[in-house]
Amino acid sequence: MSTSSTGPESDPASGARDGSAEQPAVSLGDQLRAVAQRAGIGQVAPGEVPTGNALLAAIGGVRGLAESILPGLAFLVIYTFSHALLPSVLIPVAIGVVFVVVRAVQRGPIPQAVAGLLGIALSAVLALLSGRAVDNFIPGIVINAVSITVLLVSLAARWPLIGVVVGLLTGEGGAWRDDRAKRRVLTLATWLWVLLFAIRLAVEVPLFLAGDAALLGGLKLILGVPFYAAMLWVTWLLVRTVYAARHAEDAADTAS
Repeated sequence: MSTSSTGPESDPASGARDGSAEQPAVSLGDQLRAVAQRAGIGQVAPGEVPTGNALLAAIGGVRGLAESILPGLAFLVIYTFSHALLPSVLIPVAIGVVFVVVRAVQRGPIPQAVAGLLGIALSAVLALLSGRAVDNFIPGIVINAVSITVLLVSLAARWPLIGVVVGLLTGEGGAWRDDRAKRRVLTLATWLWVLLFAIRLAVEVPLFLAGDAALLGGLKLILGVPFYAAMLWVTWLLVRTVYAARHAEDAADTAS
């Protein structure tokens, strides 16, 4: 058997002959930046003015807003009027299934809807296994606790999470840490997100322990999307202010 012949794998020109070109590998930094851009804060660049449309895009648009609110609203309405556990937790699951099917039929991105459905289904399973409607809120409480822990760890490590995200979005990496004004503002923004999750836990945990599922469901809706959108808006304003100031100073230095 001859060993001098080469197959397509070893022929550098084969890609050109068959019309395909090898794609460059995507770096970890590019992957992390793509993740940051898909996050809520990534919908508006630090230099842009936050608008109503930007806030709507940050929470997934009208469809994302519906997917976030309707399952929880269905639980609240059904449980408040019937106090029946089974329909209260299963109808939100059915709504989540509808959202996934609609996205699939329209060939839209479905990971967000699938993730939401899994969360709703897990909540329903926990409530049905325990027989307590209030256990429907355990996953949300755990998510808030994990989120505040991650934020506090990032602050303790002197790498505030909002700064990391903004660094990825602007392409400056960790250079913001050498700028005192940026570091202070991004640290403050991270502490504000800690406050958001702390308020949620301070409200939700006592109601969970008291077993008040109806009141917990109502307050969870208020502390959900509206609170999240307001915090995004405040974060954008803070970040935009410090970055706009730095751009103005750089422009003045260049002109002089």
